[in-house]
Amino acid sequence: MVVLIGDVHPRGMDDVERRANVRYVRETELADALPGADVLFMWDFLSEALAGAWPRSGGPAWVHIASAGVDRLLFPGLVESDTVVTNSRGVFDEPIAEYVLGLVLTFAKDLHTTVRLQAGRRWRHRETERITGARALVVGTGPIGRAIGRRLSAAGLAVSGAGRTARDADPDLGVVHPMERLDEALAEADYVVLAAPLTPQTRGMIDAAALDRMRPSARLINVGRGALVAEADLVKALRDGRIAGAALDVFEDEPLPESSPLWDMPNVVVSPHMSGDVVGWRDELVRLFAANFDRYVAGRPLHNVVDKRLGYVGSPAR
Repeated sequence: MVVLIGDVHPRGMDDVERRANVRYVRETELADALPGADVLFMWDFLSEALAGAWPRSGGPAWVHIASAGVDRLLFPGLVESDTVVTNSRGVFDEPIAEYVLGLVLTFAKDLHTTVRLQAGRRWRHRETERITGARALVVGTGPIGRAIGRRLSAAGLAVSGAGRTARDADPDLGVVHPMERLDEALAEADYVVLAAPLTPQTRGMIDAAALDRMRPSARLINVGRGALVAEADLVKALRDGRIAGAALDVFEDEPLPESSPLWDMPNVVVSPHMSGDVVGWRDELVRLFAANFDRYVAGRPLHNVVDKRLGYVGSPAR
């Protein structure tokens, strides 16, 4: 039996439904549906219901989530079980890279100010910045970070990375700094792009100390996970002019509360967790799951298997 959690039934599940008993459930029905389930498809990737519904013994053989991040799944019961976890790695790489390039251009060409001035019918000439030769640090060397690196390099930025393993000549990111030397790398960047998974090691990695290391002219772009950034520290740094701006697609609490000062800051771009959501993205997610379901039925190794101890799909030299 395949259990899919989510309030909306996705299109494209027909082939899976022909070969399996597929049950669509809401969060409140999950605990009753899990016993006897072979596969769980976490279509509602923002749901945190699984930890509370997880059976004391047994559990599905395979859990798949419709996102690249798996931090909501890695509670002790699942991590310690024999259940295989897979994610939707590959669906969002290029769309997020395009989005990041758009944000870099927004800051360099002051487009957010132009839109605001137009809304007020105000004519105010300004000078803008070049992106050619600007330095971008991409924190996170998985597929999304690599796609970002390629896209920014093609636009003329000088790109470096930060990841678990240091390298001098990475094909996508150039010099990759080890995470333990992140503070040194932050000090050299005009744009700091967060594309790292959320793990105990990366939670709150951009705090007051890290922000103090950044250049006063630097901008922070977060398309990873909201909890990578200590939000209160970021607000203070922006207010104090310690960095020049931030573009945030993810937040500690989502939706971003109306009371958040980030909404009203002129040097901040707020978007509602949409950097990877291009037209047709839901269909791509279903196609990826269906292809992996074919492998599951055939007894073949699954794609995108997450190392539950690391918190992401493991790969050499990442």
